[in-house]
Amino acid sequence: MKENKVLDYIKDVLENVPADWVKLTTHRLDIYNEELAKTEFLEQFENLYEANNSTREALAALPTAFDYIRLGHPLSTVLEWALAELNDLKAENVISFSSKTAPVLAVLRKNLFDRKKTRIFYTDKLPDSFDAETVKRVYGYDFDLQQVREGEEIPEFDGSTVLISHRENFGKVKLDKNIDFFISIHDRLGSVLLVNGEQNEDYIKEIQHVRRRETIAMTPANCYAALKKMTGGSLSDHQISNREADKTSVLNSIKEVTAADTDALLASSGLSMQYAIMMGLIDDALENHSGKDIRIIVPPNCYGGTNDQARRVAACVDNVEIMDLLVDRDNDMVESIDQVLEQAAKEDAVPYIIAEIPTNPRVEVPDLEKLRSVLSARRQTAKGEAAIEPVFILDQTFCPNVQFLSEDGILSSVKTISYVSGSKFPSGGKCTAGYCVANRKAAGLMEKIEKHLILCDNEATDLQVEILAEQLPSMNQRIKDAYRNTREFVNFIKETLPEAKINFVSEDLAEQGFTPSVFSLDLPTKGETAEEKETYKRALNQKLINMMITQIPEESKYCVSYGQLKGCYWTIPATSTQGTTKESDKDYIARVSVSPDLDLERHKKVFRAFVEQI
Repeated sequence: MKENKVLDYIKDVLENVPADWVKLTTHRLDIYNEELAKTEFLEQFENLYEANNSTREALAALPTAFDYIRLGHPLSTVLEWALAELNDLKAENVISFSSKTAPVLAVLRKNLFDRKKTRIFYTDKLPDSFDAETVKRVYGYDFDLQQVREGEEIPEFDGSTVLISHRENFGKVKLDKNIDFFISIHDRLGSVLLVNGEQNEDYIKEIQHVRRRETIAMTPANCYAALKKMTGGSLSDHQISNREADKTSVLNSIKEVTAADTDALLASSGLSMQYAIMMGLIDDALENHSGKDIRIIVPPNCYGGTNDQARRVAACVDNVEIMDLLVDRDNDMVESIDQVLEQAAKEDAVPYIIAEIPTNPRVEVPDLEKLRSVLSARRQTAKGEAAIEPVFILDQTFCPNVQFLSEDGILSSVKTISYVSGSKFPSGGKCTAGYCVANRKAAGLMEKIEKHLILCDNEATDLQVEILAEQLPSMNQRIKDAYRNTREFVNFIKETLPEAKINFVSEDLAEQGFTPSVFSLDLPTKGETAEEKETYKRALNQKLINMMITQIPEESKYCVSYGQLKGCYWTIPATSTQGTTKESDKDYIARVSVSPDLDLERHKKVFRAFVEQI
């Protein structure tokens, strides 16, 4: 019987699961092929299934499923494959979430654009965090709710039918032909969405994109537990958490690091946190600036997730528009902010600015005194009335140790919210959880942000909070050690290849506390035309990265991450983090991130060999 064969194989896989599948936020990047992400993993996994091969060696040799765990990972892929097999669906028709409300929001988002009706049935209860009134009022989604009995016949409907069912165990379900989307919810583990019928397959990509940008996949630990339960096991002891004590420890650590007055909010990822900030601020504007337009001001070439998510929010909400904030290259952040705030003031709009300090990927820090002055300036509308003051949303993932938000901090006179991606320095790459804090002036906004963090069910999981509690106390020391290695590597490159342009903080900025462990490298080029020079430089970038990751595979990896506990990470932002950025705004330079623990002399040796070949 097929069901028994699948479950028996999964049971064997769990006996031999590679430790990296459960514990790392990036897996087997040395054999990662972006164009074949997930499909390549699944094809090879299915070959192992057909051969009944579940050895640890065979599983560990599989290529990575996704380049970053927030989007999915080996265990989420295995869970989705197993559920697809049990329910006679294609693997891509099954999508797991850490959140219990995000799959509903994903369907509603697509139907908003398709102008399609949605009815949501639920057999027991809606997810506790699902606030129907707020979803309609703030997100702009339209739907009808109705409770039904388990097994009750579902009538036909001209639109999408979603059925939500709370389950103690993910597994085989009855898929009525009139159910378009079946969402299984487990209160402790997350949810799984089944896309039913060929007519709904065009939703898959859009649902995946919600998972990519506004939430995360079910975490590795929870996928492992879900698979264990599917195969007759029980939830592991690790599911019994000490959340309150861990959370208290984390909040105390963040308060010490940031010197902020407010308690931090803990989210499942940096982008989950950013989404709660965005929707919370929009909710606040609808309440306190009714009828006013909202402007999300964001750099067009910043980290792709930030940029893409902001534009996705603006696409959904009628009175929200994007304004480009030009930073990096020949643009000055302070001057650009001054210009866009003047424009927003003239339009009598509510201005929300998202910016990174230092910037990514050029690692630039603006003149902070001028920044404060521009953000604090009183402006007037076209009618001569007082303009609405901006909220500055600061992504300080590169330098989470800088105390922007303290009572005497540089931005104390500006409504400022700061957030950090936890997969970087806070956890050292052990989990994706992120956090945000506000200064005293913006403290009143935190309630709305928390409301939307809870509504989207994007709070950090118990295990994520436990990992942050373990890792945060050593964060500042790791930042110092990583910066020291980075400065030494940068100085070595300057001496070895003086024609290269390096973007990194100055010694003066480092003295002020800006000690990132990331730098960008613009390699020297050749050619008669601009096109020839660009082509040569891009090839040279790739040659350097290939040399590093092939000659030091246990330390050098091709990855967008940084703040890891060990090794060195290389990427080309234009082909990774800037994936959804306009081509004209992309940066085809190498970005290098250095950890506190690596064989720096070996990296220098490989770089010297690279220089000798050009």
